[in-house]
Amino acid sequence: MSHPKALEEYLVPGTKTTYYVPNFIDEEEEEYLIRKIVDAPQPWWKRLQNRSASVIGGELTAKKVLIPQEMPNFVNMYPDLIGRIRDTGIFEGSKHGEPNHIIMNEYAPGQGIMPHEDGPAYHPVVATLSLGAHTVFNYYQYKPDDPPAPSDTPPAPEAQRTGRAIDPKPVLRLLLEPRSLVITTSSMYADHLHGIDELYVDKFEIDGTTPEERIANFDALKDPAARAAVEAGGILERGLRYSLTCRDVEKVTLMGGALLKKLLGQQ
Repeated sequence: MSHPKALEEYLVPGTKTTYYVPNFIDEEEEEYLIRKIVDAPQPWWKRLQNRSASVIGGELTAKKVLIPQEMPNFVNMYPDLIGRIRDTGIFEGSKHGEPNHIIMNEYAPGQGIMPHEDGPAYHPVVATLSLGAHTVFNYYQYKPDDPPAPSDTPPAPEAQRTGRAIDPKPVLRLLLEPRSLVITTSSMYADHLHGIDELYVDKFEIDGTTPEERIANFDALKDPAARAAVEAGGILERGLRYSLTCRDVEKVTLMGGALLKKLLGQQ
């Protein structure tokens, strides 16, 4: 895909498909968004093993079709995250031209998320806004497939086949500062996995590497403490972090919220 002009300067060095935009919102907007997230009705939230999450914009069916719901004002009016993300041009190739589905996540220190793919239900672009605290965001790739079995060896039954093995060494590491937006597109979205280690403290080992080798977006970091920790091999303590993960679900039903309420037993 071509690079939107609005994002050219934010391309992460060494990549062609990943962008890091520091200070995508200001501190006042960040405080407002956190307040809205914290005040969200408790039924919105699902307490997962490694974090808490809530969905904005509707639920996905088993067939990965979005049953849409109206977006709350804090994402499509002030501070108009949907509009700002649309204006970057990154969703120009998607069906709806902008995100129509947002997952709110809450990560306490020590929480993270295992390496995973977002899957084909979405246009291959995801934009994630970080709020409240930093984290280190890792991208992974699958290990090469095992050599093919000899031609006279019968194939294993489907039930005996296991999932693909993941190389535990990240191919890319980004430090996501509060108020920053990270955008993952194209092959980095479709062919790689991403995750956050379950840590209370991020340690940056020098080991003969440069700051840019330790954290790919080092040159774009704005926080002096973060830059110093990465550069000198220091540590950063994690705090309570919220994120808004914005994507475009390609298939949308026209039924809307009435069907969603029926499925959830809220008639």
